[in-house]
Amino acid sequence: MLTAKSLFQEIIDDDESFRLFCSIAASGESQGGWENARIAALVAPGMRGLAPKITRHGADEDKHGRIFNALMKKRGLEPVPVPPETDYTMLLEQRGIGLAHDKLRREEPLTEADIIVYLAHSRVTEQRAADQMDMLVTYFGDHPELGRAIRMIDNDEANHLAYCHEELLRLAREGHGRLIQRTLRESALAEIQVYRDVSLAVMSHMGRILRWPKPKAAALASGIRGMYAWERVAGWHKMVDLRMPERRDALGGPATPAPAF
Repeated sequence: MLTAKSLFQEIIDDDESFRLFCSIAASGESQGGWENARIAALVAPGMRGLAPKITRHGADEDKHGRIFNALMKKRGLEPVPVPPETDYTMLLEQRGIGLAHDKLRREEPLTEADIIVYLAHSRVTEQRAADQMDMLVTYFGDHPELGRAIRMIDNDEANHLAYCHEELLRLAREGHGRLIQRTLRESALAEIQVYRDVSLAVMSHMGRILRWPKPKAAALASGIRGMYAWERVAGWHKMVDLRMPERRDALGGPATPAPAF
C-alpha cells in the first residue's frame, strides 16, 4: 500500500534519492539563513528590537542546512545541484512572495512594511515546514540514522512558527492588522501553488531515480493535485490564522548548536 511513510522510506533507503532529498533541503535552509541574516542587518530602525530574533531564526536555518549536509557526508555522499523546478524559495520569490533578494543585497534599511511582509511570509512557510517535520517525526523520530536530526529540526520549526504568531499579533495590536491579513492571504495562496509544483517536480525526479512504474507515479501526482485542490478551497486558512502560541518568546535566546551527526 502506498503511504507517506512507505514513500519516504523508499527515498531514504536509496543513496541517490536520499542525496537529492537532502540537497534540496540543505539548499532551502541555507537560503533561508542568508535571507534572515540580511533582514536582521537591514531591519527597520523602529524595529531594531526584533534583530536578535531574526538573527536566531537565520542561525537555526543555517544549522539545518549543515545537518542535512552532515547526513549526506555520513553516507559518503556529496550534494548535487538543486533542479530549478524544485527550488521552493526561488519560485516563491519569482511570484513576489517575501522580500526580493535584490532588495536584501542593497545596503538600504528595510521599512516597517517590509518586516511585516517578512513575518507574514515566514508564518506561512514555517507552517508548511512545521507540518512536514511533525509528519517525519511521527514516522522516523526513532530512526537510528535520522531520528535525532529530524527531532531537533522539528523543535526549531515549532519555535519559528510560534515566533511568527507572537510577533504578528503584537504588530496587529499596534495597528498593522489589515496589512498583515492581506499579506498572509496573498502568501498562502501563492505558497500552495508553489508547493504543488515543487512537489510534482520532486516526485518526478524521485520516480526517475527509483524507477517507479507509471501507475505509481500517476497515483502520486494525482494525490499531490488533490491536496492542492483541498488547500485551495479550505486548507490555506490554517496558514493565515493567528493565535497566541504556547511557546512565548520562542526565539528569545541563543541558537542551539547542532551536534555531530
